[in-house]
Amino acid sequence: MASAARKSSASPKAPPLPILRTISRIRDGLSAFQRRLVPGHIALLDISTIGYLTQAVAAAAELGIADALADGPKQPPELARALNVDEAALRRLMRFLISFDVFGQRGDGGYRLTRVSESLRGDAEVSLRDLFLLLGSDLHRKHWSGLADCVRTGHWRWPEVEGMPFFEYAEAHPEVGQVFDAAMTSVSTLAVEPLQAAYDFGRYGSIVDIGGGRGSLLVDILRRHPSMRGTIFEMPRIAEGLAEELSAPGLTGRLTVESGDFFEAVPKGGDAYLLKHIIHDWSDEAAERILRTVRASMETEARLLIIDIVLPEHRRPHMGKLLDLEMLINTDGGRERTQTEFGNLLSRSGFTLTKVTPTAAPDSVIEAHPAW
Repeated sequence: MASAARKSSASPKAPPLPILRTISRIRDGLSAFQRRLVPGHIALLDISTIGYLTQAVAAAAELGIADALADGPKQPPELARALNVDEAALRRLMRFLISFDVFGQRGDGGYRLTRVSESLRGDAEVSLRDLFLLLGSDLHRKHWSGLADCVRTGHWRWPEVEGMPFFEYAEAHPEVGQVFDAAMTSVSTLAVEPLQAAYDFGRYGSIVDIGGGRGSLLVDILRRHPSMRGTIFEMPRIAEGLAEELSAPGLTGRLTVESGDFFEAVPKGGDAYLLKHIIHDWSDEAAERILRTVRASMETEARLLIIDIVLPEHRRPHMGKLLDLEMLINTDGGRERTQTEFGNLLSRSGFTLTKVTPTAAPDSVIEAHPAW
């Protein structure tokens, strides 16, 4: 069975949502207080470390430092030999990362994993290694460097810079597609346990997961509900060989894989249709096309489940506000949306928004039913 599916089923329990919200408010309040307390130029300089830290963590992911420390602490010379890197340069990288508790250092000088760097291991229950490989890549930095141009024009730069839209580029450059697919799988795995804790997927007899990737969420749902059936609907590049990859005891005859274009048609007969991290990739016009295609395959009693970030109305930091800029840079009109914007989009597409269920992850479950 796929490694993503194994990890998702064993994901650690998420803290209760009220506790996470309280911690976030306290953290954001303290950060805001610090920024107001120090001179403005010092606060701005402190903000500059965020980009450097991301690149340093990405370098650690690329070098495999967390994997090398998985069997226990190592002295700097030993770790440098294991990684085949320059010891002095490694010490400088680790000194920076240790200051943010990404790694730890014992009294005898040995480097060790922390709770943070455990998630950089490739075999961790919830691994973000592949996500950081994407965030630290030359291609990702290249396009974020064009943010000012995107703001000037209101449009993305992918076709202009690369000669084709992103998903076509990923098809034409398999090495890019592989990095992107692996990063999205790691993000999907991160959200599995919070989604399961917040929403009752067991109320449905069958689920069609549209754009379901490598199947981490749907497989986890099926394993928890033995009588349920599921279908992963993906583009041919991802769907090829996926059924065999996901074959495992208990899933035979219950999980199918189909390929196609969700702008044209999707499988019929599902009790629920799942769109996880799909709608935010598209403009309102394109999203309406997708939703109307889904609606055409749904029975009146079926339900639509959109799993995406719902942008909050507050002015505090939120992951969705960052990802909204990611959508501006890398998609043709994609964006994160508020609850009101989701409601309007669904209404124009033949749905009525039923409820929004927040989770301990940044995602929410937006449930809707056919309006006609």
